[in-house]
Amino acid sequence: MPHAPHQATFAKSGNGKTGEASGRAAIRVPCRRGQVLVLALLAGTAFVSLPGLSAAQSPGGFSNSSVAASSIPEPPTSVGDDTTGSFGATGSDADGRDNTAESPADGAGARNKDDGEATGIRLGSFILKPSITQSLKSQKTTGNGADSKRSYLETSGTGTLTSDWARHELTIKGQGRWQKNLSGDLPTDSGGSLDADLRLDLSDKTVAHITGGYELGREDNTDPNAISGASTQSNVMTLRGGASIERDLGRLRGLVGVDIARTTYSPAKFPNGTTLDLSDRDRNAYTLRGRIGYEISPALIPFIEASIGTTRYDQEQDTNGYKRSSNTYALRGGVAVDLGEKLRGEIGAGYETVTYDDSRLTEIGALSLEGSATWSPQRGTDLTAGLQTTVEDSTAPGESGAVVYRFTTDLKHELRDNLIAKLSGATTWRRYPSGSAIVDSTAYTTGGGLAYRINRYLELEGTVNYEVTRRSTGNTTDLTTGIGLTLKR
Repeated sequence: MPHAPHQATFAKSGNGKTGEASGRAAIRVPCRRGQVLVLALLAGTAFVSLPGLSAAQSPGGFSNSSVAASSIPEPPTSVGDDTTGSFGATGSDADGRDNTAESPADGAGARNKDDGEATGIRLGSFILKPSITQSLKSQKTTGNGADSKRSYLETSGTGTLTSDWARHELTIKGQGRWQKNLSGDLPTDSGGSLDADLRLDLSDKTVAHITGGYELGREDNTDPNAISGASTQSNVMTLRGGASIERDLGRLRGLVGVDIARTTYSPAKFPNGTTLDLSDRDRNAYTLRGRIGYEISPALIPFIEASIGTTRYDQEQDTNGYKRSSNTYALRGGVAVDLGEKLRGEIGAGYETVTYDDSRLTEIGALSLEGSATWSPQRGTDLTAGLQTTVEDSTAPGESGAVVYRFTTDLKHELRDNLIAKLSGATTWRRYPSGSAIVDSTAYTTGGGLAYRINRYLELEGTVNYEVTRRSTGNTTDLTTGIGLTLKR
């Protein structure tokens, strides 16, 4: 005989008892054993698949990893266009492996690599990055058949204060050095500088800059205007200020700016204690400049620029009776290149002329070269080159001034993540067009150093610099070596 089908009985009475013995109505649902098993499996699977509930969290603490792995789809490991798993989803990977490595929460790759630099100090809406260096140095100067030496301590510091604003930006950079001789007879050379630049984003296509600066240094003994026989040359102080506005006009780029500089000289000192007043060299300089460029492409912009300036001395005549106030005119053309991190910079060439109030002083006219460029052939290697032309007023009787061309190079290469090699070089050519008794000179400077980063806040550096100045009357050399410890924050 066939088996009688099982019956599921559900009965509820008023006293809470269940069953047929109570004599109350009961609901009977006929079903077979296979049907009961299939229904139980479907119900369990649906329950486990509920959002936000895993097998481990089911009532009664049951865990069935095989069911979870086969029934629950893997969550996506990417958001948007990022297919690298930026948010670090864990679990089984494509090969079925469990407990795979977790990706960085803020992304992966070189863009998030720690560069080892100091992070700076937050001051309200500004970031301050200061550093201080204590060095022990030695200097040897040879000239006119005599040698002079000294050993000294140098304390130097640098700092950058940058705003962290949603619009506009203020950047202040400062550096200074203080020297104390331990032995020797060469004079100390203390000084410093401070520069500020306020960028105003007036609109999407218009940007204005307001700049200011201060610089204090000592006139070099090899400078043609240095006082012969002085034990301590004059301290030269310069105050600078300026404003400019730049606007994009389609493919045209226009800029107009004005600059003001104030230069003063302190008295020079002699070994016998006397001084020489040099206030007749104090002066103000004013320059108005304009520039217009045409964008052939974002990477190539030819330009032409012009400037007009005047220099006014506090005293109408110097101690030799010459009127040294002058007017300057310059016109240059060039090209700016921006190829991203690999190569960027600009170079220009033109003509500059300076006319003096005193008819006895020869007008100066010369080829003007200006430029700067940075080339990075590979990551961790940067080569920077610069070219500059200036006209220096002279203090010698009957001599108007000199045209000075200066070419500089700096190479920095990371030998390791914490070891950096530095090389530098410069050539300065000084020419006097009037052909007076002052002879032309050429100065060559080369230097090198190694910087070892102990950690992000401490760095050890060794340096060596050599300079030779060549004249028809004789050569002068200067060798400086040092080792220093830098603390950064």
